[in-house]
Amino acid sequence: MKIPKQKIYKILKILAVLLVLLCIGLYFFRDSLLKQAIAKVKHKMAVSYNSDFSVKEASFDGLSSIKLTDVILVPKGADTLLKIEKIETSVSLSNLLIGDVQVGTLKINNGYIQLVKKGKIRNFDAFLKRNSDDSEKSEKRKYGAFAYRIISKLLNLVPTDMHLEKFQFKIDDNGKTASIAIDKLVLNDKQLETNLHVQSKNFDQRWNIKGFADPRNEKADIRFFNLDTGAIRVPYLDERYNLKASFDSIRLNVEKIDKSGSELHIDGFTSITNLKINHPKIASKDVVIKNARFDYRFLLGDNFISIDSTSTMQLNKIKVKPYISYDTEEDTVYTLKVNIPKMKAQDFIVSLPDGLFTHFQGMQATGNFDYKLDFKFNQNKPNTLVFDSKLNKEDLRITKYGEADLNKLNGEFVYRAIIQNVLQRPILVGNANPNYTPLDQISPYLRKCVLTTEDPSFFSHRGFINEAFKQSILKNIRTKKFSRGASTISMQLIKNVFLTREKTLSRKLEEILLVYILENNRIVSKERMLEVYFNIIEWGPNVYGIGEASHFYFQKSPSDLNVDECLYLATIIPKPRKFMYQFNDQGNLKDYAIKNQKFLKNLMFRRGLLVPEDTLGQLPVYISGSARSLIKIKAPDSTAVKNDSLAVDDEFDL
Repeated sequence: MKIPKQKIYKILKILAVLLVLLCIGLYFFRDSLLKQAIAKVKHKMAVSYNSDFSVKEASFDGLSSIKLTDVILVPKGADTLLKIEKIETSVSLSNLLIGDVQVGTLKINNGYIQLVKKGKIRNFDAFLKRNSDDSEKSEKRKYGAFAYRIISKLLNLVPTDMHLEKFQFKIDDNGKTASIAIDKLVLNDKQLETNLHVQSKNFDQRWNIKGFADPRNEKADIRFFNLDTGAIRVPYLDERYNLKASFDSIRLNVEKIDKSGSELHIDGFTSITNLKINHPKIASKDVVIKNARFDYRFLLGDNFISIDSTSTMQLNKIKVKPYISYDTEEDTVYTLKVNIPKMKAQDFIVSLPDGLFTHFQGMQATGNFDYKLDFKFNQNKPNTLVFDSKLNKEDLRITKYGEADLNKLNGEFVYRAIIQNVLQRPILVGNANPNYTPLDQISPYLRKCVLTTEDPSFFSHRGFINEAFKQSILKNIRTKKFSRGASTISMQLIKNVFLTREKTLSRKLEEILLVYILENNRIVSKERMLEVYFNIIEWGPNVYGIGEASHFYFQKSPSDLNVDECLYLATIIPKPRKFMYQFNDQGNLKDYAIKNQKFLKNLMFRRGLLVPEDTLGQLPVYISGSARSLIKIKAPDSTAVKNDSLAVDDEFDL
């Protein structure tokens, strides 16, 4: 059916009149509508967030400009969260009519936001609480749609033109304070520039931020610089987490935010120069990364969040292609894939962060390599964990060692343990030391016992045991801490001879790389590694090497140790300085220690390392050496001593 043009014009005129009437109505009743909107916000803050929200004066200036004075938000029983003396803003009425608040311009004078924690009370806790509504939980699994909705709302609240003066962001965490004062911030014609005054207990700096920001087209490119001399220091983290961090400049770029179907793509990059980090859990000194860049592509969809494999991380000359995924479609699955494409070994060495790999400084290498890591953990099926690490070499050869010269294991050297940062007495590893014991002069029982407890596949692996790594990872995930390692004898040897016992990320990474070099370049034979290991490890308080240990406990040479004595020595390696607690006040092994040795003995029987004839005629372990003086033995009464003497005499008479 064809509608006459006259009727169409008439309908359009009616709609135009209605629109004009609506605009007139909005204009005359705009202040009333504004008060109603403020009342709704006040009610929402009181009911949902237990907070008092107030505005001293609120009025329209024209059709879309709003003026607010003395805007205050105070959670009940806590410090003020927000206070602004004057706000001027404009909103898009066309968007407002469809329920979409989009801020056009914004001016703020004299205000602050402060996060305060006193004892266990925080003035922002009410705004962190989770909604227990099941439908919302289900909706949040549509990560792409949920994230896009949140990002859109936030960007709509970012004005196209902004002017801030005398605005502060403050943190007070039980006396640990930091503040960022914005003297003046201007966003005009998509160009952003501001100067910040950053203060904490330990420093006072002025920063400059400038760049491009287009919230409506979802793009940004912003740089941070220091207006003062020196690097930009990060506030609060040093006091709160003992983490000192600084950098020369940083760049944040958002190139595209695109939603296609149920998937959200966020593309861009971030780069940083001269990043310096200091934390006792990372390294004992400053870690410096000269140049780092991350070209990212985040993907969010139904039931998954990921960093796409097209992303690239660059650390100096090292390029890494990562893939990280969190998937909740059926089970909760975490996936990590790391790919380092073929690169020169020397480029890798010189690109390692200063302070993180101190033992590699000065090292030189020829050849190339590439590396791949595949890790997958199913939270609902933990035993299906995947951990596959592969390094492919191409004419890779170490031509010069750095501080850790692995060749020294082949000759005579002086070993000094470091315990709690204290250098222990020197131990000569060589025949000039009367306690030094060659491998063929150590009881074969001890070699079998120690290999069983410490590293059963020592002679077949190349420094690492993948299955041990898997079990270590599983336990650490379950306990949510690093409660179990996966150390082989090779790793223990490297740690003892070249590194320290400090529990830092630096020490662990150096240990892994040095072990790989040692084992995969056949620098030292397995027999020599085991011989050095037996002659340097601690077997008791200030007791180093099996030569000292066998006399300290049994007044014997290492070659004369029997099976039970070897079983005992193997079980104290993890905690040699606490050996005395395995004994009761009669000087005999406690039940749990006997059970541990029995378990180890049965295990060795099952593996064919012992036969019943090896244990015939064995007596309980008796400590006869100077170690006995460290065992708390209860003094017998005189009657018991007399009876014991008679018993001994009878025994000798026999």
